[in-house]
Amino acid sequence: MVMDKVRVAKREYAEIIMKNKNVVACGVGYKRVKGVVTDEPAVVISVIKKLPPEALAIDDIIPRIVGEAKTDVIETGVIRALQAPTDKWRPAPGGVSIGHIDITAGTLGCLVTRGSELFILSNNHVLANSNQASPGDPIIQPGRYDGGTADDRIAVLEAFVPIHFRKSPSECPVFNIVVSLFNIFAATAGSMYRLSGHRITAERNLVDAAIARPLSSDLVERRILNIGVPKGSGEAVLGTAVKKSGRTTGLTIDDIQQVDATVQVNYGSAGTAVFEDQLIAGAMSQGGDSGSAVLDQEGYVVGLLFAGSDNSTIINRIQNVKTALDVSIAT
Repeated sequence: MVMDKVRVAKREYAEIIMKNKNVVACGVGYKRVKGVVTDEPAVVISVIKKLPPEALAIDDIIPRIVGEAKTDVIETGVIRALQAPTDKWRPAPGGVSIGHIDITAGTLGCLVTRGSELFILSNNHVLANSNQASPGDPIIQPGRYDGGTADDRIAVLEAFVPIHFRKSPSECPVFNIVVSLFNIFAATAGSMYRLSGHRITAERNLVDAAIARPLSSDLVERRILNIGVPKGSGEAVLGTAVKKSGRTTGLTIDDIQQVDATVQVNYGSAGTAVFEDQLIAGAMSQGGDSGSAVLDQEGYVVGLLFAGSDNSTIINRIQNVKTALDVSIAT
């Protein structure tokens, strides 16, 4: 089957393809010709800027075929974690502004359960400040960018899945001592140069997800704004029509254009992180929509929106989110 061969080729060559400095994502989708979607499966490679071959170094040219699959190159720009409005809601439904007290604002995705307990689901970078927060930290609604303050606390951070960034501060005490001593010597000698140590990690991510415990159950509701109460969780495939309700762009509808995607996401000062097994839809989100629950047309949650560019939206598969946090969608 052609689709199976494309999936195999993607998995075999994704690591090599992602080393290209212009590439930000690599997934399985349908080839587009002059903007029209065909029925031919291909390894879809997203680049920051689509350039003619003569403007590229030989090593940066994307091959037309990898393995037994054709490739299709699309321009998406830099993919960033979506962050950055709206009113105070009590009770608060999914789709409204929320965030850790130290971030700008994101979106309350939906409610989930762990046993008999009820929690708010959103992104790590929305509720846990990209790994910088601690359980018990205040979560406010609306988010700080939208005028929220400590007086608008609606929940406390319960748990988050750590994001593994490509470069993080060194955790080796011996190396850190050596760096400190060198910098003291450099300063004494009048040098303007300093050393800094970082740990390089190749670990990949599956989700950008976190949960928060409401201060009381009557402060939140299971409904998602403009959508209704989810029916549960489901799976999305190529071509699945999806919708979301987000803090910035409200209700938007699109379709899944890539599955099994490997995506490089820019988190600003926090660093860059690589995610595997992602869904990619079209331009259905903007900054501040991070954390939105993504549902199919029957009302089942299929993903958790967390990043995007001007023309692409990156979505965690909800099964990975559920497994990582040990939660179920509240219906």
